[in-house]
Amino acid sequence: MMHSLYIITPGKTKKREVLEKSEILSVCYHDLFDFPLTFADIIKWSASEYLSPNRDKDAVIYQNGYYFLRGREGLVYKRTLRSRISAKKLGIATKASHALSMVPAVKMVAVTGSLAMGNAADESDIDLFIITGKNLLWTTRILSRLVLNLFGFDLRKAGDTNQKNKLCLNMWMDEADLVWKKRDRNLYTAHEIAQILPIINKNETYGKFLYKNKWISQFWPNAVRINEERGAKSKKLFSFSFLAFPLLLFEKLAFWLQYQYMRSKITREVITKTRAIFHPQDLGSYIMSRLSP
Repeated sequence: MMHSLYIITPGKTKKREVLEKSEILSVCYHDLFDFPLTFADIIKWSASEYLSPNRDKDAVIYQNGYYFLRGREGLVYKRTLRSRISAKKLGIATKASHALSMVPAVKMVAVTGSLAMGNAADESDIDLFIITGKNLLWTTRILSRLVLNLFGFDLRKAGDTNQKNKLCLNMWMDEADLVWKKRDRNLYTAHEIAQILPIINKNETYGKFLYKNKWISQFWPNAVRINEERGAKSKKLFSFSFLAFPLLLFEKLAFWLQYQYMRSKITREVITKTRAIFHPQDLGSYIMSRLSP
């Protein structure tokens, strides 16, 4: 199904073009994040038609190389500004990720959230997603924080009002538990996964993560390339050694200590032996409600 698109060129009259319904939905979706789309973005982030865009057929404007909703012309300047801000933050994230790679059980470090899209605001923090070796998540979390403190990185703490350029290690997953729960699969979570930007990627962990979550292509079919053959290959995650037993004991202790510290503060956070996901605000439900007709 085609929808109308107004193209505005300085000094010229409007011309009518067409966009697919899935592309209109993509423009509507990214508008919620103040993010106008280039032509390349339109192709990459063409959404499957799971929702009908809650906009009339003439809602989208094309101007100065960007697609956006009528009345949102200011987003073009905002995207340019945030792109420059994001470049600086990405430099910090890259240095922190290389420091984290010194921890043997760190398998992947990736940037998530607005920074992964090059859309970070000046006052925002830096969200990192870490995948660890099997049965080593909570031990690795302790070591990772020690390493980052040793190298002088600022870590965001609960209740921080000033979060600018602070590292927020808000997503941890054990490499043996990478599949996103079915109840949480929707347009929003699929986008959050597809947009992550890996910086450290040991043993092709990023490819394995995408393969385990290839359901995201049902929502954003062009966003990422999922290598079926490479992703299906899985090396043995844990081999027995004389260190295995004491490591498992220490991991249980590390989990218990950290859980006891956090338990009184837990709201929507996911805290298990193989996952630690710190997202106290239900942004996904808000986004999906805004997209509903």
